[in-house]
Amino acid sequence: MNTFYMTERQKVIIRELEIKNKISVVDLALKLNVTPETIRKDLSTLEARKKLRRIHGGAIQYFGLIKEPHFNKKVGISHNQKKLIGEAAATYIMDGETVVLDVGSTTLHIASSIKNVQNVTIVTNSLAAAEILNNRLENRLFDGKVIVLGGTTNPLQRSISGSLTNLLLENFYFDKAFISCGGINKDGICDFNIDEAAASSIMIKKSSQVYVVADSAKMNQRALFHIGSFSSIDYVITDSEMPNDWSKDAMVSGLHWISVGDSQ
Repeated sequence: MNTFYMTERQKVIIRELEIKNKISVVDLALKLNVTPETIRKDLSTLEARKKLRRIHGGAIQYFGLIKEPHFNKKVGISHNQKKLIGEAAATYIMDGETVVLDVGSTTLHIASSIKNVQNVTIVTNSLAAAEILNNRLENRLFDGKVIVLGGTTNPLQRSISGSLTNLLLENFYFDKAFISCGGINKDGICDFNIDEAAASSIMIKKSSQVYVVADSAKMNQRALFHIGSFSSIDYVITDSEMPNDWSKDAMVSGLHWISVGDSQ
């Protein structure tokens, strides 16, 4: 009785999503020769059936909040937006600073964008970021050193976390922390993995300035584990404007919101 029959247009939308990981209303309207409003209605219908998740200007693949996508899958989601965010975030890293990057596909783009800075110490629990940073050091794109935190590896997320990681983090003081997340809402930021969330929380606590990097797909989403509230965050770097209802909230009044482009 509850069988859901997709139209041919909706089937095309799902195929596009499987190929690209993120789809835009404008692009779909042009491809299918229909109005953007028609595409929006299709996306709403498909979202109700958990075939995709709506974001500003389009949709991404549906992921339940309990399960985190594989790291290699995450890298492909909102790739261009994450690249812009990473490039913008890297410009805040100054000569002589000690900074920490947590795990996540967006902080990976920060690692890929660090250049022309001197005597910088970068600490990370991301195996993927560490590899990129090491290559950039070898090629003299920046000057400094990279410290990879010890702990238990998570091969699927290319991360290091756990009690040893947290113990090591307690011994650092950072000028700046760059934190990714699985979701961002008015309560703050959250993530899927309790160990990685705990490490990010300590990074925040041990840093003079905290930058959250999150693409628009994370807005108004909740993951399982709380990382930190807005009172502990100084900057959010993203590809969308702050939601209108957030700006009236006292909890976000002191937050610097940096939008790096239009997510369409």
